[in-house]
Amino acid sequence: MRITRITMWGLELPLNRPYSLSGGRLHFERLDTTILRLDTDEGLVGWGEGCPWGSTYLPAFAGGIRAGVAELAPAVLGRNPRQTDAVYRAMDVALPGHGYVKSAIDMACWDLTARAAGLPLCDVLGGREEGRVRLHSSIPFGTPDELLVEIDLARAEGYTFHSAKVGADVDADIERMRILDAAMAPGEEVTFDVNRAWTPSEAIAALNATSDIQRVVEQPCQTYEQHLAVRAAVGQPLAIDESLVTLGDLLRIVADRACEVVGLKLGRVGGITPARRMRDVCLEAGIRMNVEDTGGTSLCATAVVHLAQTVPEPFRRATWLCLDHLTVDPVEGGVVNDGGYAEAPSGPGIGAVPDEMALGEPLAVFEASS
Repeated sequence: MRITRITMWGLELPLNRPYSLSGGRLHFERLDTTILRLDTDEGLVGWGEGCPWGSTYLPAFAGGIRAGVAELAPAVLGRNPRQTDAVYRAMDVALPGHGYVKSAIDMACWDLTARAAGLPLCDVLGGREEGRVRLHSSIPFGTPDELLVEIDLARAEGYTFHSAKVGADVDADIERMRILDAAMAPGEEVTFDVNRAWTPSEAIAALNATSDIQRVVEQPCQTYEQHLAVRAAVGQPLAIDESLVTLGDLLRIVADRACEVVGLKLGRVGGITPARRMRDVCLEAGIRMNVEDTGGTSLCATAVVHLAQTVPEPFRRATWLCLDHLTVDPVEGGVVNDGGYAEAPSGPGIGAVPDEMALGEPLAVFEASS
């Protein structure tokens, strides 16, 4: 089997309401996703997607993905998509770094691999573990009253696990965390997601003032080194998200015993191929995982749930569905929020297929030379 054509679309995804994070520093009203279809000489087709959360959240943006796909196409065309490691090495040679570009191509290769085997993607990635995948809401930054309103809206959709954005001034965040903690019903969980908004001194002050609240605090500071300084001074369980980009980052996290939870976001770490390696390292080290992506349609969300479904329940913390924030989702099939849980589809491949009519005209088509 050989890849003969790569077709690329761009699609704007309006959010159902404005979204702020990092202490209100970053604001978003729409996303810009890139969707790929890989055709093969055997007639099988695979789909992939890359969708950064805007251009200000991480060093990634939609235009970069599209330029990167054009750069990588010659290295990918003609290759066997089922040889996922070999394809990834070829991409690394053609374009070092830029994992957020490679993620979409990698996803499509895994879709093809599972379709060719006649198996759901989770079975190809190691096998379906017991239990449905728990979902967490994503609560944008706001006043305490606004946060509580958003949590009530999430509860109405079945969520019992919430990720709430904090990260303003210390006194206000202390109030936010205490109010949110007190608002949780039995069986509910909340993560305080700072998105790098605190300085180390602010993080230490805020967390030592709330040391009686033993909730996970995610990515309190901008850099990993700052995170370690906070780790040494506070007692709450911590999560690392934005500071985890490469397998080398994870190995350092394990060696430093830097956190209890990591966020594996496919687009940020470079796709399914590196993410499954990280999954295995986390399992060996006893680190719990939020398996997610940075954004996107049901295509991204379903691929993420497949990977999350391969993580044993004690280490599978939660997954986020960006699609619950969108006003459009031009994808047939895929996962849905079912009372705060999701389950990977049982059909071949990812099990989510974009509607090409809804995608419109392709931005570009790359073909193998005959």
